[in-house]
This record gives sequence, C-alpha cells and structure tokens, in this order.
Amino acid sequence: MAKTYNIFISHSWAYSDAYEKLMDLLKSDDSFSFKDYSVPKNDPIHNAANDRQLREAIKSQMSSCSVILILAGVYATYSKWINEEISLAQNGFNSKKAIIAIEPWGAERTSKVVKDNANVVVKWQTSSVINAVKQLG
Repeated sequence: MAKTYNIFISHSWAYSDAYEKLMDLLKSDDSFSFKDYSVPKNDPIHNAANDRQLREAIKSQMSSCSVILILAGVYATYSKWINEEISLAQNGFNSKKAIIAIEPWGAERTSKVVKDNANVVVKWQTSSVINAVKQLG
C-alpha cells in the first residue's frame, strides 16, 4: 500500500483558485495519496475571533503535516499569514516542517521570501511537486 502524505497548502484566500488548481494537480496522479490539512476559504477557522486564534488554528492544522506547500506567487511576499505559516513551519514545532515553494505556471515574478525559506523550489508540474513531496515527506 502506498504511503499517504500529510500536506498543508499555504495560500491566500483571495487567490483560492490557485489552491483549487494545485489540488487538481495533486489528485491527477492516481499513484499519489495525500491528506490535505489546509485551511480553505470556507473553513470555519476563517472566522476566528482574532489573529492569535487564527494562528493557533493554523498551527493545529499544520501539526499533522510533514510537508508545507507554498504557492510562490509574488502576492505571497505581502501576505502576513503566509509569512506566519513559514515561521510556524520553521519554529513552531519540535522539528521543522519541510517547505516546498511552487512557482506558479507562467509567472515572471515570484516571491523571494517564500523561495529563500523553502527546502526546495519546484515548477508548477505534477511530477515536480509530487516528487518533492515524496522526497521531503
């Protein structure tokens, strides 16, 4: 039986279409099994009363994951929460969570912050993303 990888996809709720496209990409390989611990836009966590509550809820979601996928679009550089998720992945647990930066397809500009903090940077291709998860997960 194939290993199931626990992943967290860091993404901006304002750009949730990119999250959906990444989910489709991951699901397109029948030999790859994963469980998504991300926080989609319609998740009740989205309605946390304050930043501390939201941070703790995100940390809780990340706790079961071995790999954090971050969409490295240029918007990520300016996202407080993506920066917070990087910090959590690196310092919020007993051992660091691996970070995979995914460069959006066709993007001319990407987030230096995300790429500088990633264990590996991959292109927006099914095999590249899945191989990185298998290697680091």
